[in-house]
Amino acid sequence: MAAGGVVWVTFPKQNLIPPPRKRFGRKLRTGVPLISSTAERAYSEEKVHEVVLKQAAWVKQQRPNEGCKDWDLLNEAYERCGEVCAEYAKTFYLGTLLMTSERRRAIWAIYVWCRRTNELVDGPNASHITPRALDTWEKRLGNIFQGRPYDLFDAALSHTVSNYPLGIQPFKDMIEGMRLDLLKTRYNNFDELYLYCYYVAGTVGLMSVPVMGIASESKASNETVYSAALALGIANQLTNIIRDVGEDCRRGRIYLPQDELASAGISEDEIFRGLVSNKWKIFMKNQIKRARMYFDEAEKGVAELEEASRWPVWASLLLYRQILDVIEENDYNNFTKRAYVGKAKKFASLPLAYGRAIMGTSKFF
Repeated sequence: MAAGGVVWVTFPKQNLIPPPRKRFGRKLRTGVPLISSTAERAYSEEKVHEVVLKQAAWVKQQRPNEGCKDWDLLNEAYERCGEVCAEYAKTFYLGTLLMTSERRRAIWAIYVWCRRTNELVDGPNASHITPRALDTWEKRLGNIFQGRPYDLFDAALSHTVSNYPLGIQPFKDMIEGMRLDLLKTRYNNFDELYLYCYYVAGTVGLMSVPVMGIASESKASNETVYSAALALGIANQLTNIIRDVGEDCRRGRIYLPQDELASAGISEDEIFRGLVSNKWKIFMKNQIKRARMYFDEAEKGVAELEEASRWPVWASLLLYRQILDVIEENDYNNFTKRAYVGKAKKFASLPLAYGRAIMGTSKFF
């Protein structure tokens, strides 16, 4: 399951990850580890943190405007991106309308590239996609960053990366997440799953911060804001995984940590049979608690963004948090009951998101 949507903008051959090192971070009472800046990081967290540091440093750089100068072409390209965003991410799209025109268009371009990347493994032609096709897509990404777009959508992104301090690594990492979807159907532990969630969703947060902008009055460090953006991506993807257990297992995939399932006494046979037992409910409560922990971390960073950029992010965050509420209302039956937030609730969350957006920077830093 690749990303279900853009998250901060907000979408097995072998064991690819070395065994995680022991964590010494604070834990929830359920045993779910909390991330702490003073804790020894597991392998996947260390690897992702290195990318966060590099991207946070990038934001200080000024990029020369060397993109395409054909404004008629660019206007058409960005309009097409906006149409795609409006069709597939309506609530988020409405939020972007409050942003400045330049930032709004850039976010649309990022959204479309992420969606197209996700469609490679989750779209109608997914059965024909091979690792070589993803290699070709990655080479095309390199051309985009070098100012050599292939089509209109590429042209929009190429212009965006020429105007904002965007590094290529999160984009390449998202493609790596698609490779995992071709090769891997199980995740041994949360460290493996965390890295996957970063690849397919956390990356979007790192792509988006330079465009969203950090408020001039913010006292938070760039690293802190980028870490919060990453946390929102992780939270959204964990929510996708919890919501889509039934759908994924019908495709032969289980994205839940295997060691945690074993500790809970839950077999694969029970999952494939869709057995909503008491131990399944307890297990799901812990998975939901962990996702909410990441949402809590993310909230601290949203408040540090430029005011005009906060609304769409708050709208996305509140919407995804409500999915977890619906799973609880469904009594943790995520095998046959699809957890979705109705249109009325979606639109009702917009004023709340707007209210939080205008509150100013947080007091967490």
